[in-house]
Amino acid sequence: MNNYDIAIIGAGPAGITASIGAAFLKKNVILLEKQNSIGRKISVCGAGRCNFLNEKLNESFYNSQAQKLVKSVFDQFGKNEILEFFDKLGLKYYSQEGRFFPVTNQAASVLKILEIWVKKLIIPVELGFEVIEVVKDKDSFIIKSKNSQKVNCKKVIFAAGGKAYPALGSSLSLYAMAAKFGHRIVTPVPAAVPLVVKDQFCHFLQGQKISSKVKCIIDGKIAREADGEVLFTKYGLSGTVILDISEEASLAINRYNKNVKIEVDMAPFIKKETLEAELVQRLIKGFSAEDLIAGILPNKFAKALKAPLEEKNIKAIVSALKGKAFNVLGTRGWNEAEFTSGGISLDEIDEKTLESRLVKGLYMAGEILDVTGKCGGYNLAFAWASGYLSAKYAASA
Repeated sequence: MNNYDIAIIGAGPAGITASIGAAFLKKNVILLEKQNSIGRKISVCGAGRCNFLNEKLNESFYNSQAQKLVKSVFDQFGKNEILEFFDKLGLKYYSQEGRFFPVTNQAASVLKILEIWVKKLIIPVELGFEVIEVVKDKDSFIIKSKNSQKVNCKKVIFAAGGKAYPALGSSLSLYAMAAKFGHRIVTPVPAAVPLVVKDQFCHFLQGQKISSKVKCIIDGKIAREADGEVLFTKYGLSGTVILDISEEASLAINRYNKNVKIEVDMAPFIKKETLEAELVQRLIKGFSAEDLIAGILPNKFAKALKAPLEEKNIKAIVSALKGKAFNVLGTRGWNEAEFTSGGISLDEIDEKTLESRLVKGLYMAGEILDVTGKCGGYNLAFAWASGYLSAKYAASA
């Protein structure tokens, strides 16, 4: 049985960063990964471009219950430190509207740089290592795998991610192991996920993208408003703005069984009164029913609004375009969710060191914790920062 200073379970963004951080500090560290390669989730981040950081990095972009811990993490290892880390590794990047990307616009470049340093630092990586048990034995831990391998270490870092993209390597067993050590698990639900809606509007408009203003309404109250792109699909609603507001919708439906509506202003560039006046003028000028909204919205909308257009019901047309409400029936599954909302509760985690308050020598990093950021590089930023800090404190303790 091999002995290490630090064993890291999960070779995603947090785990790989933790391993490199520990190796920089001259610690004998090992990465344990159940998949046949490391960093598979990194390869799909940011639609393959890997938006790995945001200029506006601070705790306000995270779930409210996590903000105190997130602030502590970023006070120690924030935007500047993350950029210095990647500068040291040799990654070239640029900023676009406050979002940082590799200059290649390929997530594979970020993963490759990390893989190079794992090899350069001679960090052992055990692939196909599916953890089935973690046992605390006096001042050390014994980690057992499904194929009967064992690793002995002084410190262990749980960095196996959440439930999103299960095919890419989420190790859900670590939730159970954390619970066995006494940690509370906040029920995970999918976040940054498309929403399921049954509406003829979506059927007629599937494949259509438009810029919109969107409201997420929960039990009759506005929970979130955002601007961005809506994509109509055969199952409902997707697009950047839907992913942005989906966490509130997902929590309301999947955790609290509340009623959720999405209200979409499909013509945010024109005021309601102005649109109504424009359509009235078009009627006066003899526009046909199917041409009433031509040049205002894509042609597909004529089919979606066939009834009010044929009736030349201006108020109904304007109402649909400026405030169409969709009843949300649910969310798409974990394979389509970008993030996890929920995970290991922060109540028993030291906000400075990320060490368990219940088990000395056990640290947590990344998405396995109940920390969820908005879209825009915030979740990866927390993964890099928490991974590095967990390794730093595990190395110094």
